[in-house]
Amino acid sequence: MNDDSSHPIEVTVEAEAWQTTVTDPIGLIRDTAGRALAQAAPPHLRDAHVSVVLTDDARIQVLNRDWRGKDKPTDVLSFPAYDPDIPLPPGMQAELGDIVVALETVLRDARADDRPVDHHLRHMIVHGILHLLGMDHETGEADAQAMEALEARILSGFGVANPYAEAVR
Repeated sequence: MNDDSSHPIEVTVEAEAWQTTVTDPIGLIRDTAGRALAQAAPPHLRDAHVSVVLTDDARIQVLNRDWRGKDKPTDVLSFPAYDPDIPLPPGMQAELGDIVVALETVLRDARADDRPVDHHLRHMIVHGILHLLGMDHETGEADAQAMEALEARILSGFGVANPYAEAVR
């Protein structure tokens, strides 16, 4: 099921079980991605186009294998389509990239951390947006700490507990 592709946050629901697992997943994703961009993106990217695909473990495993060489499912993948440091011509909207989220892995992770599924989905969307904006937690401890702190700050605006706090894990 596809939503309105004229919206800057386009959501495609490939795995229909998302519709019964999360109340209004499209609205939740648009709200989360929009606020993450408002808080973390430079001004010229705050209205950037982002595509989010809600899929399942089987599909994300193929993407993870083909793009990252890891033949296993993962919770979220980000595919940047734009270098956030490059200025845009006036009036042009950036195509920031794509985020893909896997249902079964998100459900497993939420249960393992005793967190509501919608909170974990918000976390995955914020995490994906920050990757599209050029942040990376795998380049060093300082980068990981900066990214995690920003994620926690954005998520707190939704009433979501810091996913990196020891009490939550």
